Amino acid sequence: MSDTATTHAPAARDHARRERLVALVQSRLALAVLIVVTLGAGAYFPNLLAPTNIENIVTAASFLGLIVLGQSFVLIMGGLDLSVGSMLALGTVISAYTLPYGWPVALLAPAVAGALVGLIDGTLIARAKMAPFIVTLAALLGIHGIALALAKQSMDLGDAGFFGTIANGEIAGINNMIWILLIAFALGALVLNRTRYGMALFAIGGNEDAARMMGVRVERIKIATYMLSGALAGLAGALLAARLNSGLPTAGEGYELQSIAAAVVGGVLLTGGVGTLTGALSGVLLLGLIQNIINQIGTLSASYQQLASGAFLLVAVIIQSLLSHRRGGE
Repeated sequence: MSDTATTHAPAARDHARRERLVALVQSRLALAVLIVVTLGAGAYFPNLLAPTNIENIVTAASFLGLIVLGQSFVLIMGGLDLSVGSMLALGTVISAYTLPYGWPVALLAPAVAGALVGLIDGTLIARAKMAPFIVTLAALLGIHGIALALAKQSMDLGDAGFFGTIANGEIAGINNMIWILLIAFALGALVLNRTRYGMALFAIGGNEDAARMMGVRVERIKIATYMLSGALAGLAGALLAARLNSGLPTAGEGYELQSIAAAVVGGVLLTGGVGTLTGALSGVLLLGLIQNIINQIGTLSASYQQLASGAFLLVAVIIQSLLSHRRGGE
């Protein structure tokens, strides 16, 4: 008996070591690719690494980044939120309507509206046991319709005052949107990794029944998470309105898929229970970098740009899937 235990101990240690290594590669893959692509493309396109261009890439990606933050929480929990793109569009329109009442209202009203949408979605998913795909797809269509009904075309904000400064100003020479993005992800990582709520998300995503048996209030966590996702999407819409000085009912088209893509590229699994915000942020920046590289080439049409982005996403998903199977199979 003792000999058997002695024989199996090294094998168990090797298995644990390999599993930790695969998990590390999975969580840091997007960051490694981001660095390699940045350095490689920078050798061919000198303007790519110019500080101004890097700032433009991160600033442009910051609005999607806020959405990816909420989407990552939902995905880690084992859910899905397809309404975020439409919520961003509605957020820009709500900001345009509420700016006359002051910039705090224009900034917070879209986030509150997004939280209410998340409350409805989360309740239907958690309490009524409806499929997240169906519920959030219906929300996507409904919110898009509301945004178009409120504003048939773009709405000029006029003199936005301090509201415009929020998304266009700078602190220490760095655009405010970059600071907002970094602070949001830092707070998100703290919540995800250092609170009971974060542990509950991983538990629910790993095994919902087991999480419920451990005393996790699954329904409440689900509702709160969809509210968080909706609020962040609405806030991103408000900041986009401040950035562009306009309410855009057609903004955010495709963001629901891009947010999922960025999270998955960053190692957040669609099956739930696995993911890091460092990886998700790396996925956001990687997608923004690829788009910028395509723009640097300047000879590709919009259709080829989408094809290139789609091909990259497919490769990333395949690699993440292989790593996941290896992680679970060994």
